[in-house]
Amino acid sequence: MYQFKYIVFVVIGLLLASCSIDREPLDKYSASQFWNTRNDFDMAMTAIYGRLQTPVFSYGSPDWDLITDNAYGQHNSNRARDIAAGEIAPSLGGFISDVYSNAYAGIARVNIFLGKLNEYDGDFLPADLIISYEAEAKFMRAYYYYMLYACYGDVPLVEQALDLNNFVQPKASAEEILNFIYQDLDRAIELLPGVTYAEGNGRVVKSSAQALKLRVLMYTAYNSDGSPKVAVLTQARDLAREIMSAGYQLSPVFHDVFRDNRQEGNPEIIFSVKFLAPNNATAMDQWYGDWVAVSPLPSFVALFEEGDERKEASIFQNVVDFGTGRTHLPSNNMPTGYGVKKFLTPENIPYDYSTRSAQDWVMFRYADILLSFAEAENEISGPTPECYAAINAIRTRAGLANLESTSSKDEFRTWLRLERRLELAFEGTRYFDLKRWRIAGEVLNAVEDGIIRYNFQDRFYLWPIPQSQIDRSMGVLVQNPDY
Repeated sequence: MYQFKYIVFVVIGLLLASCSIDREPLDKYSASQFWNTRNDFDMAMTAIYGRLQTPVFSYGSPDWDLITDNAYGQHNSNRARDIAAGEIAPSLGGFISDVYSNAYAGIARVNIFLGKLNEYDGDFLPADLIISYEAEAKFMRAYYYYMLYACYGDVPLVEQALDLNNFVQPKASAEEILNFIYQDLDRAIELLPGVTYAEGNGRVVKSSAQALKLRVLMYTAYNSDGSPKVAVLTQARDLAREIMSAGYQLSPVFHDVFRDNRQEGNPEIIFSVKFLAPNNATAMDQWYGDWVAVSPLPSFVALFEEGDERKEASIFQNVVDFGTGRTHLPSNNMPTGYGVKKFLTPENIPYDYSTRSAQDWVMFRYADILLSFAEAENEISGPTPECYAAINAIRTRAGLANLESTSSKDEFRTWLRLERRLELAFEGTRYFDLKRWRIAGEVLNAVEDGIIRYNFQDRFYLWPIPQSQIDRSMGVLVQNPDY
């Protein structure tokens, strides 16, 4: 099983951090010394997984909620406060630059790996391992391109390792990027084993790739006016049904999905980014439990129904308290009086600079599949019994009564979107939900308790290409409109 510890990628080659001449630091191995054993390929694949251990893609994902109506960021992490205030510009930095550079760094690793795999003519890699390598790598590449597609639209399409002769690449259309994402995902789905993630020894499985494809389908399932694309939603619904028959179920206890000692073998987790203390740890407990990097807004906290167990599991007020007799008083200010409890580790109290957090970051889980299914089915056929069954399973786990099956399509949509907001809070999905539903301006500009004044403009549905990349491209990269 992969331990997913961060390893320096020892492959000599151009691991470009973007479509320009940025290069990642490399070890001292020469090309002739690497790619000569199975262990070399294993190390390279582990390094591909390890690239997800980046704040913008995993353990820093709660920061995405700082640019939504869910939370405020007192430290301006990832320049989230500036983004929420509408100060988005090509030179801003934070999310605007880091998504781009980190995605292309990941894509570079995958392209080098796939290139070496294609050139392989040895006898030390079993045929089934070669198939698995290809599928896992293409899953990763599809994820990075999805993030680029969702954030920037038109971006360079890099399918092979770059060299000094072709390191500057022009943009491809968003449609070409989307088609390439589906191409990689369909290949991964074809090749990956049809077992649950808990049975896959920490590696990507078929349902992991299906879950990513479902997310891409749902992101593209609405027109620019917010009206549904029935054909896309039908694909999404049918794919969700397939995942729902793959052997997953909701974890009996909501917070077990996020606790280090409850994640291994958890029946709800479809894919996660693995961590292992002390050498491959994060600062999650310190960031969210001590620094209060993410402060839930009172208007968000007020949305929980009485008796909703997700409120206690997701949010703390003033003091971190798990009822174990050990509490933690944050050292930083609490601008709203609330902090994020969802990802904290009870055993790590007190949280400080020495805290080594080992909880995995869950990227896809079964509750998201149920919510996506209910959303798609409602938009296609109205609130059918299957819609209610999906959403009520989630509500039952939260300790809530079932929704009465009397609502219209519009009423169910309202309930569904609220349930999705509460269930997936601080997991990095809310911003993309607001964008795909095309209600970001309507929702964000109406926030009254955000401490700062929100300002979302239609042009922000696509971010600018980072100015540093424009400058390095020597006129090849063209900036997105309105920037």
